[in-house]
Amino acid sequence: MKAPEISKRLRALSDPVIAEHAQRYFKTGKGEYGEGDRFLGIRVPVLRAQVRQCGSVALEDIHELLMSAFHEERLFALLLMVRQFSKGDAQEQAAIYRMYLDNTRRINNWDLVDSSARQIVGSYLESRDRKILYKLARSSSIWERRIAVISTFHFIARHQFDDALKLAKLLLGDEADLIHKAVGWILREIGKCDLAVEKAFLQTHYKNMPRTMLRYAIERFPETLRKKYLAGGVRLNH
Repeated sequence: MKAPEISKRLRALSDPVIAEHAQRYFKTGKGEYGEGDRFLGIRVPVLRAQVRQCGSVALEDIHELLMSAFHEERLFALLLMVRQFSKGDAQEQAAIYRMYLDNTRRINNWDLVDSSARQIVGSYLESRDRKILYKLARSSSIWERRIAVISTFHFIARHQFDDALKLAKLLLGDEADLIHKAVGWILREIGKCDLAVEKAFLQTHYKNMPRTMLRYAIERFPETLRKKYLAGGVRLNH
């Protein structure tokens, strides 16, 4: 299927009421993180159903969708990339990975990152050098920093925690709330796999964490322990 046909299909599904709500939800106002983004008004389950109805789509057509001014068309492109990456051979996966990193400026909201970074960047780097994650984590782009963090979910699921913990430490001083949430999220996931590893990291760093990051990291802890962390009163043997 070609990009113009996909665009035509998606635009036929648009809903202005949903679009208006999405523009508020994804913070598209002046000075907000999604400033200027435009929406067709298509819910994610509908988009995913449309992806399943597509056959193989050439990368040049996916790239054309990724260049769209409309958020849902960019998300659709990323969902196609995830699907084709999962089914592709090594050459196809490498091409998708390269296209992803070459176009991070188009992966410019948290849902776009969260729907794709783990499945493409994390998966591709599983048995490769991961220096690119540290470059992304030092980027001036909040979305590249979030790509670095979210990619580590792939490693965490395989009990590989080192890169996630190093990135968490690197980003402790980040000013963006969306990064605080993402780092807290990966720490929480580490705790689900190995609570001792998460607690060891927290013991060293929790007093210097942004409040949002800490809240996300400890949200599965018992209430009494959460209160101790938030009050700054956790001892080494807790």
